[in-house]
Amino acid sequence: MKAIQESINESLNSLIKELKPKLNTKSKILHMFENCYRNTIETTTKFLEDQTTFIFTGDIPALWLRDSSAQVRHYLPLASSDPSIQKMIEGLIRRQLMYIRIDPYANAFNEEPNNQCWDIDKTELNPWVWERKYEIDSLCYPLQLAYLYWKTTGKTSIFDKDFKNTIFSILELWTIEQRHLDRSPYRFQRFNCPKTDTLRNEGRGMPVNYTGMTWSGFRPSDDACTFGYLIPSNMFAVVVLEYIEELAKTIYGDDYLASKASKLRNEIEDGINTYGIYNHPKYGKIYAYETDGFGNYNLMDDANVPSLLSIPYLGYRKADDSIYQNTRRFILSTQNPWFYEGKVAKGIGSPHTPKNYIWHIGLIMQGLTSNDKQEINDILNTLEQTDGDTGLMHEGFNCNNPYEFTRPWFAWANSLFCEFILKKI
Repeated sequence: MKAIQESINESLNSLIKELKPKLNTKSKILHMFENCYRNTIETTTKFLEDQTTFIFTGDIPALWLRDSSAQVRHYLPLASSDPSIQKMIEGLIRRQLMYIRIDPYANAFNEEPNNQCWDIDKTELNPWVWERKYEIDSLCYPLQLAYLYWKTTGKTSIFDKDFKNTIFSILELWTIEQRHLDRSPYRFQRFNCPKTDTLRNEGRGMPVNYTGMTWSGFRPSDDACTFGYLIPSNMFAVVVLEYIEELAKTIYGDDYLASKASKLRNEIEDGINTYGIYNHPKYGKIYAYETDGFGNYNLMDDANVPSLLSIPYLGYRKADDSIYQNTRRFILSTQNPWFYEGKVAKGIGSPHTPKNYIWHIGLIMQGLTSNDKQEINDILNTLEQTDGDTGLMHEGFNCNNPYEFTRPWFAWANSLFCEFILKKI
């Protein structure tokens, strides 16, 4: 751990030298960057005896497959030349894949099989599992991290037999969940809780029609889906399936795996194009957030990623895509029920947090997916003014009072802030 921290500190000093001229009038932003850049490695990372890496989310002592991937993404540029960073990221990927093989329906895991959990839910329990809310993105993120790591470093040692077997299990699960009510073994019920924490219909979720898309029980916010086909998560799956095709051909030389991934990708893509686009009377063709395939749509966006706002960040469509631009105008307006505008900020929040709470992740994603210099600068100013004088990012904050915020220790938001600074400033 000490060697890695020293390595990051050395790299950070170099980054600060590069950033100073660009942020010569933004000393607070520079200070925030330093704090956020170190946050994952200094506060949420454990190196384990089995040579894997356990990265917990912050103020909750569990590893989320999604969060842990996002928490290290800003370190990828260092991995090309730093063996210590390589060890950390490869160790994380191996542990993530181990967890997926234990239970591919779970979203968050314990450091050891200690039976710790968020709640005693009615589902298949496992002592390794902190929470078993099935979310498509939980399986996308580790595969994306592995792919980006390969592209950054050229290293292929992580793509062993276990990695390949895990890919096959993910493809099988996504195929089963194309026909969720008929084929899926997954059930999830939580009692004496908000309705967003449990699935209706005896834990199966409400009925869905076959569309080609793959079903999700929960959103990346860990809130239950209103309709079972979560469009941005299916978009993420399309991107990751294309990664799998490339890995199958280039690393494994396995045409069967490539064709299996290609077939599923095409089916999900067709489902998005056929069932996931809504003709809005004001904005024209936009992507819905969710649908059930029976003609019902949920028109909204949530700050958590994958989101509709994050489509270019995910790599599904370019930022100038016409349907994305229509969707962007919709979700950054009061037509989106989770868009708030207050005295100090405006942006996207989430039903996961109180009314009028904007998420830093949503603001940062707005900046990352923009090519408008004024919009990017406005986002930067908002981030600077809404840290609550902590020098860190948070989950949600009151758009009228940034000193009222949720989750003072939320490493995902800190890491994404660093990505924004490095890519856009």
